[in-house]
Amino acid sequence: MKHPLEDLIDAKIAAAQADGAFDNLEGMGKPLAPCDDPENILFSKVVRDHGGAPEFVVLARELADMRSELAETGDRTRRMEIMKDMSMMEAKIDIARKQFNR
Repeated sequence: MKHPLEDLIDAKIAAAQADGAFDNLEGMGKPLAPCDDPENILFSKVVRDHGGAPEFVVLARELADMRSELAETGDRTRRMEIMKDMSMMEAKIDIARKQFNR
């Protein structure tokens, strides 16, 4: 079944082409960059362009902060808490990485 707006969309695209709206676009005449996830390429590009990262990368940054805090902390009780949190974080990273690579 055809979408009700399909004809309107096609007409708008044709008019834009006739007006030269698609002339001299960045990357024109060059091959497209390879893509690991073609279904989500636009979403992935928007996320990357706005500083986003996969969950496991964000968690790895938090783990690095925990390691820095551990190195700076002399309190034995606090060190034990940090190490426990680091262990949990490593498990979360492993899970997030496996989900990302599906």
